[in-house]
Amino acid sequence: MIDKRDATNETDAEQEPSSDRRAQTETADIEAVLQGGDAPHVDQDSPNIEENPAVGHVEDGDATGAEAAEEAVAAGADRDAQAPGHTDQPAAAAAEISKPLWLKLFGHDLSAPLLLLALALALFVPGQWTVPPLDRDEPRYTQATKQMLETGDYVDIRFQDQARHKKPVGIYWLQVASIKLTGHDATAPLWVYRLPSLIGGILVVLGSYWMARAFTGPPGALLTALFVAGAIIVGVESRLAKTDSMLFASIVWSQGALARVWLANQSKRRWGLAFVFWFGLAVGTLVKGPVAPMIIGLTIVALVILSRRVKWFVSLAPLVGVLLFAAIVLPWFIAIYFATDGSFFHEAIGKDLLGKVAEGQENHGAPPLTHLAVMFAIFWPLPAFFLATLGRIWTDRKTERVVFALSWFVPTWIVFELVATKLPHYTLPLLPALGLMVGAALLEPREGPGKRGLNWVSALLVAVPAVALFAASFVGPLLLGDWPSPPGVVFCGLAAVLSLFAARQFLNGAELRALPMSIAAAIMVAFGFWGFVGPSLSAIWVSPRLVAAIDSTAPCSDPKVVTVGFHEPSFVFLNGTDTQLSSSGGAAAFLAEPGAVAAQGCHVAIIESRHEDAFLESAQNSGLVPSLLGRVKGLNINGGKELDIGVYSADTGVLSSQ
Repeated sequence: MIDKRDATNETDAEQEPSSDRRAQTETADIEAVLQGGDAPHVDQDSPNIEENPAVGHVEDGDATGAEAAEEAVAAGADRDAQAPGHTDQPAAAAAEISKPLWLKLFGHDLSAPLLLLALALALFVPGQWTVPPLDRDEPRYTQATKQMLETGDYVDIRFQDQARHKKPVGIYWLQVASIKLTGHDATAPLWVYRLPSLIGGILVVLGSYWMARAFTGPPGALLTALFVAGAIIVGVESRLAKTDSMLFASIVWSQGALARVWLANQSKRRWGLAFVFWFGLAVGTLVKGPVAPMIIGLTIVALVILSRRVKWFVSLAPLVGVLLFAAIVLPWFIAIYFATDGSFFHEAIGKDLLGKVAEGQENHGAPPLTHLAVMFAIFWPLPAFFLATLGRIWTDRKTERVVFALSWFVPTWIVFELVATKLPHYTLPLLPALGLMVGAALLEPREGPGKRGLNWVSALLVAVPAVALFAASFVGPLLLGDWPSPPGVVFCGLAAVLSLFAARQFLNGAELRALPMSIAAAIMVAFGFWGFVGPSLSAIWVSPRLVAAIDSTAPCSDPKVVTVGFHEPSFVFLNGTDTQLSSSGGAAAFLAEPGAVAAQGCHVAIIESRHEDAFLESAQNSGLVPSLLGRVKGLNINGGKELDIGVYSADTGVLSSQ
């Protein structure tokens, strides 16, 4: 049984679906009275819906306001006859008084999106220009996009001379569009490649607000979107030029359309919502294959099972929708099939997709429940608020809001836990489902079971990560041989202080007051870590320093480069597509080729120290005495191995150390 109670009880909540059901209920009640019946008629196509009067919102810890709200409810109209969305004036007054000032100012459909846009920019922009390409996934995507621009082949996907048949073409096309629209070419700076992910992050935040408005008023929807915007993992993916940010955006907007047609429970076609749903599904499929259809499909199946109704799906115009989906998706899938003789599907489905399901690929295997544990970190600060409101969410478990959120979250989460390969960003599209439950629960006055004990845990969850990051911003660079970034330490210190204030609000039972402090802490982290601390960790940014060493020491302006023992994609992207990945013997032969000296252009060999002896021996056997131009030392971010790389040429040069 699903309870239609709107937990936020905002009088200006979006009532489009509820008004339809209210009209049907009132008509059925009148007919029942005329026929002498006592109980209202229930549509046989719908589940038995329990209806409750609205209750006012008070802030946690305000006992007087909570009692006033409860008295207003007790004095309300008959529980079974009152329409959902109705708010008693005393309860509404109590809710208005208890709202913090910031929620009164921005909890409206005009001001909330503007605030969210500003916050998204503050949270996602720092670091876009200053953080180098992050190995390994990001430069694999950017290099493949660069080669599309260099070759003019926008169908096949390649990394140098190797086919990259893992994901569809969507993100590459979006990056190409970003580069062309900004007036750049294949040599565009990295931030241009990252623009689609930044836009995707903004769309995620705004889409989360729109999705939540199907169930709640602007204040509750604003809280939902704030949780999504502030989450660590959203900030990470909005800065990396790869698939997940735009995939997330496509899923959120499709789920927002799905929520509205499910709530309306009508067979009448809703063409606008149908377009949003199918277009989002198509974009998600072009970006990352079956992930979006799986998440949305599992949500639909769960909703049908839990609500015991299916006619609402007709509102999405499935026949026309499938045609729209096919028109967007099929042209490239057909083109890549013929361009690769079907090998794309063999690699993408047979090896990449099914391989991840069966076994942990690239050392990313992990046992079940790993995602659940990791979510406590990557969804910060949301888990702290989730635990604090768990009792209220449990009380609301039969409401449409919670049923939809659980239908979105639980089936997909189970699938991800069962899949052998586990990466933190896999659960990213499930974040708004948790935010939807928590955002509305924060505006409810009742106390959940075990609330005080959980608030102690919540206080630790919100404070410990920020305090730990502050310590790491100072100690981490020292351990890597770098000096801490003073602005970065200051910003991270402010984040720690704000998180401690938020923790205090949890202990006082005032979770709603903890939210703006948590979001402010997230903004400080964005500026501190992404803007200053991260870029200053020169030890882990080996590829940019290698390219700088080549540019400053090579005996010519445009050297050809071979690398041995350091094959990171970021180096290929930064140095150029013609960078050769070879062995010690191959590098020696490369330097011995005609044209390897400055007069005719020059060749440079990048040799990691573990391969240096073999390289020098091969060079000696070829009658070559390479010149050491410089050395670059650092730490490989993938695996944590120390690196000591020599830069060699067939010509003489100046010895330097980077």
